Amino acid sequence: MAVPNLRDLLQRAQSWPDEAQKELIAVANEIESELNGGEYLASQEELKIIDAAMAAIDRGEVAAEAEIEAAFAKFRRG
Repeated sequence: MAVPNLRDLLQRAQSWPDEAQKELIAVANEIESELNGGEYLASQEELKIIDAAMAAIDRGEVAAEAEIEAAFAKFRRG
């Protein structure tokens, strides 16, 4: 049942911009890795983002509870 939908998606994806195609490939590779019991490895950019976030926390730059609730409320509406 999913095969025709997958074929249709892949056909449409051929007209997508290169960056969107690369993102689709990356997501598909992550899914395949999880299905095969593989371990997720963060990219260098993801590791830099994590390091920056941890440094901000170490400096005491954390969101107030009200800010967190506001963010969750925003996404719940969407």
